[in-house]
Amino acid sequence: MVRSRLGSAEESLREHRLIVVQAPAGFGKTSLLAQWRREYLTQGAAVAWLSVDGRDDPYRFLQGLVHAVRVGAARPAFGRVLLEGATAAVGELEGMTAWLAELAMSALDLVLFIDEADSLPEASLAALAYLMHNAPRNLRIVVAARGGVDSAVADLGSYGQCVVLGPEILRFRFDETIALIRNRFGARVDADTCARLHELTEGWPLGLQLALSAMERGSDPSSVVNSLSTSAGDLRDYFVDGLISKLPAEDLAFLTRIAVVDRLHPDLCQALTGLEQAQELLSRLMRETPIFVAGENGAWSRLHMLARDVLRARFALLPDKERAELHGRAMQWLAEHGMVEEAARHAYAAGEYHVAYDLAERCLYDAVRQGQQVAVLEWLERLSERDLEQRPRLRLAAAWVLARSERHREAEQQVERLLATPNIDDELRYECALIMSAAAYFGDDTDRFVELFEPWANSPPTRDPWLLQIHANRLSGCAIVRGDAAQVRRHQQFAPSFGIDKPGNYVARWGGFMVGLSYLVEGQHRLAEEALRPALAGAELELGRRNPLSCMLASLLAAAVYERDQLDEAAALLANRLDVLERTGTPETVMYAYRTAARVAAAQGVEHRALDLLEAMYTTGVARGLPKLCVISLAEQIRIHAWRFRSETCRALAQRIDEIVENDTAHGPLWRRMVTFFQSLAHAYVAVSAQNWRGALEALAVAAPQADAMKLGRYRICIMALRAFALDHVGEDGVALIREAMNLAQTFGLARTLADAHPSLADWARRMAEESEEGGGVVQIPRVARPPVEHRVSAPRALPSMVLTPRERDLLEQLARNLSNKEIAMAMSVSEETVKWHLKNLFGKLDVGSRKQVVRRAQLLGFLEGAEYMPSPSR
Repeated sequence: MVRSRLGSAEESLREHRLIVVQAPAGFGKTSLLAQWRREYLTQGAAVAWLSVDGRDDPYRFLQGLVHAVRVGAARPAFGRVLLEGATAAVGELEGMTAWLAELAMSALDLVLFIDEADSLPEASLAALAYLMHNAPRNLRIVVAARGGVDSAVADLGSYGQCVVLGPEILRFRFDETIALIRNRFGARVDADTCARLHELTEGWPLGLQLALSAMERGSDPSSVVNSLSTSAGDLRDYFVDGLISKLPAEDLAFLTRIAVVDRLHPDLCQALTGLEQAQELLSRLMRETPIFVAGENGAWSRLHMLARDVLRARFALLPDKERAELHGRAMQWLAEHGMVEEAARHAYAAGEYHVAYDLAERCLYDAVRQGQQVAVLEWLERLSERDLEQRPRLRLAAAWVLARSERHREAEQQVERLLATPNIDDELRYECALIMSAAAYFGDDTDRFVELFEPWANSPPTRDPWLLQIHANRLSGCAIVRGDAAQVRRHQQFAPSFGIDKPGNYVARWGGFMVGLSYLVEGQHRLAEEALRPALAGAELELGRRNPLSCMLASLLAAAVYERDQLDEAAALLANRLDVLERTGTPETVMYAYRTAARVAAAQGVEHRALDLLEAMYTTGVARGLPKLCVISLAEQIRIHAWRFRSETCRALAQRIDEIVENDTAHGPLWRRMVTFFQSLAHAYVAVSAQNWRGALEALAVAAPQADAMKLGRYRICIMALRAFALDHVGEDGVALIREAMNLAQTFGLARTLADAHPSLADWARRMAEESEEGGGVVQIPRVARPPVEHRVSAPRALPSMVLTPRERDLLEQLARNLSNKEIAMAMSVSEETVKWHLKNLFGKLDVGSRKQVVRRAQLLGFLEGAEYMPSPSR
């Protein structure tokens, strides 16, 4: 698979004539070099490739360079004098100087690839460094190695003459993992499975390849990934049999003991093992093995998740006393260096429970402020009511985390105990009100959410910037539920200005969430995307892909990009995140996530998958006690069934909505007005499904002012289009209305709004667009299911190259078509003698003796693509 972000034409690479690709085994260095080789060939450069090993002393290395140029540039005479005059005693770099001089005087624009450079003897490595320091203008050098080359060219990097690509750049990003798996398996593997595999391998190229091999051998690729995530299968075998078990005993013992901690630092490793040479040992293992992941901060790193699991299984076999001692050492070092939560976990593992609880009390409230909900929930399972009674700050942290999940009642219980504390001050009462309002917000009790916050709205009794940012977020939430989303941006402008990119500023990211949500509610999906994309990138970098806030931001961004008809990106954003949102997402993010996933499936023509997702959304609403989710799920199902005019099914679903709304007595007017809007829209679709167009107009007349009152921009456009559609069916003029809807959809970038409203409506709007005098001034309406893409075999094509003349390239294409000399002469409008003369030149340049060998050799060297003669795998 071609990795476009690492293409040779990228600006960061194009401007450098010296490139070093340095990473441990399994990071795809050779594959990347092969991609670049192909790209340089298409640009017309001559390309020489040399794979080296430990036998390449300076003389043999020089010979290899000469022959690489001869083959890659089709210059059989290159370096003849040099090789005849050189001897095995070329240790003073005279031969290398002569090679550079001859290349500089040639007309070649050469790219030289040197693979596995780390295996070179020291003298040859010095020769390579000399080569890179003295390369002429017509030479670009690309070197791949496991290590050791970066230090040889460090001075060139300092002056901007050399670029070094390390393992973190070579790791596959999530979108690349999806592309790789889809190239291999097509639609058989869904985005969720791709996400799980990416997280399991952490983008390690060899890990992905091993997993793909296991998936190919299994009957169901998705089930294979599920087994990999539990037992690690082939990947575990690789680490145990192919790597870890073959390490020297002292290396294996070192790795087993440092695996006890999540993050590695040389000093921490020394404290754990007591080895003075721990830093050197760690550095060597990081160079020689692919089981380490470098951290953002220079000295820190961590073990690859799969390797860590294997090593921790070995750690569990150590004597109890030694394990407790290692946990104790980790606790001591981490506590001394301010990593209190990690120290607390090691204290607990060492059996020092009171020390662990004391450390937890010091750090868990701060962990809440930084968005580390999972860590706090894990501690909550360990703590008894007595422990919480003795440590009120732990109770406050627990209340915050429980409020931001589906465990709303437990949060209220913790707050009640806090409020019962003697001599409580106003600031703590205020914070308790914020916690309770958060519980109400996550419980979709919008009226209670506003009621709990209202007494403090105008006068927060605090100067804590963290609480003041939460205050701004609460004001924003109140503005949205009241139907005044534009006020959200104003409230966020007056929030404390720590900057959303400040590390640990979790609560400010919630401000970005509110801004993105406000734009989505208004139907401003372009602006929503602009606000959400950087917020999501920052949250994923700081908190992780499956952190609840990251998942919630992704659900909103997926809804925004879906409207631009970016179906694959929307699916990728939601991949392996729905389970997190079910437990810890706000009601609107659960709704956006499931609805977007269902609409993506419906747009791709997989209707049964769309309905299944909506049923899962209904089940989540029941499990969490969120009846609004149930109503929206049923309304979405009605919309899909209305596409096929299934009137009885739509009527039955609408009856279920009416029963939910009628039987609900727990919610207030703010909650009910949103639910009754979806109820009205559902009844409009019921009428459409029965082709009762007058009834549809009546229902839409009820829904339209409801959408206006809440300023639901996208739904206003959808209702406008449906009204036009119904008017047209009753013989009235709906043209002006549909044109206005199309124009508004164009303005706000809502490519899918009309397509999702109804397929027949979309067809009508598409015809209107084709007939419009404005041409491109109206929105381009996508179709519900896209036709399959045809793949055709390309005709033989000789790629531009300075190695072959234009006539020789023409001749090569004719040879690839199996034409005779006479047929080639007629095709090229030349004589047969001219064909024979050019053919003789091709034989000489490519060092072959037959026509078939010319074609195969040209393919191997990258001069020809799409030809009939293909080299066998053994060649």
